Amino acid sequence: MISPFRILLIGCALLVSTAAHAQPPENGWDFEEEEEIVATWGDDLRAQAVDLAAVATFTVFALVSFFRKSPALKYATLALAVGYLGFYKSQLISITNIFALLGGNLPLFRHNLAWYLLAIVTVVSTVLWGRVYCGRFCAFGAFTQLLDRIVPSRWRVNVPRGLERRAALIKYAILAGAVTYFLVTKDSSIYPYVEPFWMFGFHATPTLWIALGALLVTTVFVRNAYCRFLCPVGAALGVLSTLTVFRIKRWSECNTCRICEKACEWGAISGPKIILTECVRCDDCERLYEDTNRCPHHRIILYRSRREAIAAAHASARSVS
Repeated sequence: MISPFRILLIGCALLVSTAAHAQPPENGWDFEEEEEIVATWGDDLRAQAVDLAAVATFTVFALVSFFRKSPALKYATLALAVGYLGFYKSQLISITNIFALLGGNLPLFRHNLAWYLLAIVTVVSTVLWGRVYCGRFCAFGAFTQLLDRIVPSRWRVNVPRGLERRAALIKYAILAGAVTYFLVTKDSSIYPYVEPFWMFGFHATPTLWIALGALLVTTVFVRNAYCRFLCPVGAALGVLSTLTVFRIKRWSECNTCRICEKACEWGAISGPKIILTECVRCDDCERLYEDTNRCPHHRIILYRSRREAIAAAHASARSVS
């Protein structure tokens, strides 16, 4: 019987192959200038219906995988993110969108409904649950997470926790530097040098391809290196995630237990505390603390119930005698 993971890898390969032979839209999300010919809203909706349906379907699938906490659905979502949002659409939520927001130059709403749908989902999901976008939607993040499943664990370099937490601040410095540069110069052309996923669309220069290659080689040895330490959009969503409404629950045993902290691949757990700015809602700790065989919370409850049952049995025996 073929394992679910092997099926997932085959599916990912098919998606990448299909996307590589497809002709991506020249402008990614087809941002358009205003046309002289006046079109109705109905015309715009019909023209963008397929794109809207595709983004909506992917969003529903991604959120179902998030709520179900299913590893198989999670990796299927990551494969779709790489194939559809990464290779085919070749544009995600980007530092360029932050520049456009700051410059009052966002794309025309009625001509770019699918992108606005993704942007709204990104903001709303971050406020409700945290950086779900980073853990489910981002094509580059999805690619590195899939890569992490393939690369042998013995190749990995575990970054010391203290260094990891200091290095995580670099992405905030990159965000601040990029925003400051844009506000001073009004020049947004620096975006390819801070966001590697622009190279998914094969629009990059040789210099950027070399940079992407170096980053991917680094990712082989340091898991999710770009997402954890360098991504300005991740930094922006990290700031937004401080408003998160529904947070990951914790047990009282989390005050002393370190199982989840050691298992977290994102450096987002410090003792009993979930570091919201770093958590991408990957589900690992949530599945772990629901595991009755591994989580001490459940083992302690089982131990107490057994002790109570034994004590009740002894008390019953004494009363009979």
